Amino acid sequence: MKNDNLFAALRAAFPGALDAPAVETTTGLVYSWRDVDRATAMLANLLRALNLPPDSRIAVQVDKSVEAMLLYLATLRAGYVYLPLNTAYQSAEIEYFIGNAEPAVVVCAGRNFGWVSKIAFKAGTRHVFTLNDDRTGSLLERAAHHGDRHEIAPRASGDLAAIIYTSGTTGRSKGAMLTHGNLLSNALVLKDYWGWKGGDVLVHALPIFHVHGLFVAIHAALLSASKMIWLDKFDARTVVGKLPEATVFMGVPTLYVRMLAEPGLTREAAANMRLFISGSAPLLIETFTAWQERTGHTILERYGMSETVMLTSNPYDPRDGERRGGTVGFPLPGVQVRVHGDDGKALPLGEVGNIEVRGPNVFKGYWRMPEKTQAEFTADGWFKTGDVGRIDGQGYVTIVGRSKDLIISGGYNVYPAEIEGYINEMPGVAESALVGVPHPDFGEVGVAVVIPKAGAKLDGDHIVSALKSRLANFKIPKRCFVAQELPRNSMGKVQKNLLREQHKQLFC
Repeated sequence: MKNDNLFAALRAAFPGALDAPAVETTTGLVYSWRDVDRATAMLANLLRALNLPPDSRIAVQVDKSVEAMLLYLATLRAGYVYLPLNTAYQSAEIEYFIGNAEPAVVVCAGRNFGWVSKIAFKAGTRHVFTLNDDRTGSLLERAAHHGDRHEIAPRASGDLAAIIYTSGTTGRSKGAMLTHGNLLSNALVLKDYWGWKGGDVLVHALPIFHVHGLFVAIHAALLSASKMIWLDKFDARTVVGKLPEATVFMGVPTLYVRMLAEPGLTREAAANMRLFISGSAPLLIETFTAWQERTGHTILERYGMSETVMLTSNPYDPRDGERRGGTVGFPLPGVQVRVHGDDGKALPLGEVGNIEVRGPNVFKGYWRMPEKTQAEFTADGWFKTGDVGRIDGQGYVTIVGRSKDLIISGGYNVYPAEIEGYINEMPGVAESALVGVPHPDFGEVGVAVVIPKAGAKLDGDHIVSALKSRLANFKIPKRCFVAQELPRNSMGKVQKNLLREQHKQLFC
């Protein structure tokens, strides 16, 4: 009988030479494929020995380490549900997640055991372990007493594999329920679409509490029996130094900007690389172009969500088209993408509207939120992403912004990404963000926050004046502020909710 457990597919892809290196760390520690197999078996046996109820959630808030990845794989192997939590979350947030998900097991960093265990035990969690990034902690101590052979737990394609909590910028975070089938279907598509093959080497420099680092990067490497060069934390100089040993790198735009600041980033340093992938936040055209000029490589930008894993991608193979900066490419094989208006009707090509998607990668729903789940799907079964964008005549998808970021000023729709694009082209501007704030006459107006390039001096009033000759009056920001940085979350996304909160009283 076929076992649809995601780990079964990952394990089946391991190379025949199990003593070959699977993961190398920057400290010189090397894990073979046999080590991965044995360690995940021991951890899975530990979890099984706890006699947990079926579909138990294993909540994990630990620093990045190879052992943390092994715990994720062991959770899949044992048939439980993995719940990664951002390491930046504090007590009130952890209390919400544990109370909402009711995990049977919580694993935390040793330094946080005191307060995390108090929250967990109060919520009814029976088991709390520690795991540190130096291979210490009670989890590994307990696992060491278990055998290194384990029969992979049988799971159906529709069974839950993970719950990923959304960032919660518009209220309480929602737990997106991803199944074994969701994750495996997407991983297989990306393996083929991005040309993964044996002999590839991935520089893994992303956190592993979110979709990008945990699913997209790790699954692709394991399914293609590719070695990972593992960085516990991103360091631009270290990554640039590792490029000659690697073939693939995945990052968020901020990481590419930091690497461009490294003198060692040259065509020679990147000569062995075949693919640079960017996602999780919009990539500025300036960064896209600068990377091409410095390295000779064109960054592949793609689009995904916690609820769907990857949805679209610029082409890897030139025969499928060019990689276009400012777009997120085409819908991936098996994924359908459409653009509808607020009235629910299809829009013509090139028109901006609400992006809706359908495919085997789309999540099962929100954890214990049936009404919210129903509201986020159309009557004909398409997921409403909350993103606003357009599809051109050649099929390229462009994301204009989030629907919640849309500014309706005097009855006119203003899409922040459009105005930000014009501001970012101005001399001396490194980056910008436009948000809507309340206004007594227009209902809402735009306020821009602009970040200068190093050494540049900007004037907000001059920026507003310059826009007046290029854009319709209703699109012009009423104010423009110059700041040193934009507030961001751990994935590099600008937290516009904080900017809106900061400036909401400006015209009241």
